[in-house]
Amino acid sequence: MRLLLTGGAGYVGSACLRWLLRHGHDPFAYDNLSEGNTASVPGDRLIVGDVGDRDALARAMHEVGAQAVMHFAALASVPQSISDPDTYWRVNVGGTKNVLDAMRDVGVDRVLFSSTAATYGFDAAMPLTEDSPQQPQTPYGTTKLACEWMIKEYSRAYGIGYAILRYFNAAGADPDGRFGECRRHEGHLIPLVLYAAQGKRDKILIYGGDWPTPDGTCVRDYIHTDDLAQAHQLAVEASKPGGGAVYNLSNGAGVSVMQVVQTCEQVVGRPIPHEVVDRRPGDPPTLIASSARIQSELGWSPRYPDIRDIVETAWRWHHTHPHGYADQHAETKQHD
Repeated sequence: MRLLLTGGAGYVGSACLRWLLRHGHDPFAYDNLSEGNTASVPGDRLIVGDVGDRDALARAMHEVGAQAVMHFAALASVPQSISDPDTYWRVNVGGTKNVLDAMRDVGVDRVLFSSTAATYGFDAAMPLTEDSPQQPQTPYGTTKLACEWMIKEYSRAYGIGYAILRYFNAAGADPDGRFGECRRHEGHLIPLVLYAAQGKRDKILIYGGDWPTPDGTCVRDYIHTDDLAQAHQLAVEASKPGGGAVYNLSNGAGVSVMQVVQTCEQVVGRPIPHEVVDRRPGDPPTLIASSARIQSELGWSPRYPDIRDIVETAWRWHHTHPHGYADQHAETKQHD
């Protein structure tokens, strides 16, 4: 299939693009490069553009002959969304509307939407299922839920087929060590811990040591980007105009923040400085999900269920690319 991936030069979007290329599809990235990296997109598969520009989106869909859109482009920091909800509503919700309207302009009839565990309520029973109450506690989660509603309403009115994929904590790097997680404003736990291991930051801050969890630190469900990418492939291949599906993407096992730090120490082979500080707004104590639905309906199964395996792929990238994608650019230049 010919596919347009908004945010396709970002961490998850580019991992999906590379996976789709390896599995017989024809994907192109559409990205404004605010957080994406040109080196993460192979060859001439990058179209520079913003989801705020409906006309540019429509042109890109037309030029690549897109049969479906994977919509990754969004702002995704919970603390930032609390301090600046205006920008989150404009980019996440307004951008999604532009994507859907551009699809209608061009006649693209299928969309996969990158949603989030943040749409669920903090007090829901664990593990979460796709039918658990959606009561987001942060502007980030609220904007993502609004996008889900919009997609379903466009589907009912205009026949657009959709799959909504609710991620838990995306993590890891390509197993070959060539591509990994590198943002200008990093907020994910595993790379921040590994930055501390490399001396790029003094220490890792652990927000709260008195949560109602076994070791007092927050518990999360980590999923490798290759597992996310495989789920996107299966979902787009199963998608149909007018149809709709919602799937959790998770490993179904909880790992605490302290366990992540300890696993990173084991993989790196030395202690990593860390400090427990006060809780921060917007953090639930535990988020764990069941992915039984996508396993049953599409035959998906995570290949990286163990947090150590995920961390090992991440460390391979960070250790061999201490300057991030600047190293990737240097490698490319050497081979030119």
